Amino acid sequence: MKRSIFLDSGVIGLITNPNLSEEGISCAKWLLSHINKGNQIIIPEIVDYEVRRELLRANKVKGLARLDELIDSLEYLPITTESMRQAAVFWAEARQKGQPTASDKTIDADMILVAQVFVMDAQNKVIATTNVGHLSRFVAADIWQNIL
Repeated sequence: MKRSIFLDSGVIGLITNPNLSEEGISCAKWLLSHINKGNQIIIPEIVDYEVRRELLRANKVKGLARLDELIDSLEYLPITTESMRQAAVFWAEARQKGQPTASDKTIDADMILVAQVFVMDAQNKVIATTNVGHLSRFVAADIWQNIL
């Protein structure tokens, strides 16, 4: 069965780092294997923002170029009004349950990420991440190595 795999910032960071570590090389091979299987690989706009802002802050030109190349080669999921409204619902629900995912003063990019995945019309959805944490409370998420 084909999968819709949404890449989180940690995974994109591993793949786009010009100084590929052993883990980065493994992650790039993992990504290529999913592309070759015909799985849908998606970069949510909020994740692009998270990675890009840090690359810009650190003036990492090569990393930015690699990020742009990756985005050009995969599907890009823009932020929509529907996903932002769903993110607000998730943010409020998490706080009502006493399980916030970030401080009240932050934009909480993870809530926007899970909302982007939640509202997208796709089957067999999963977020590929380096830290499942609270993502899996809202949508399917797993460590990238576990997504076969």
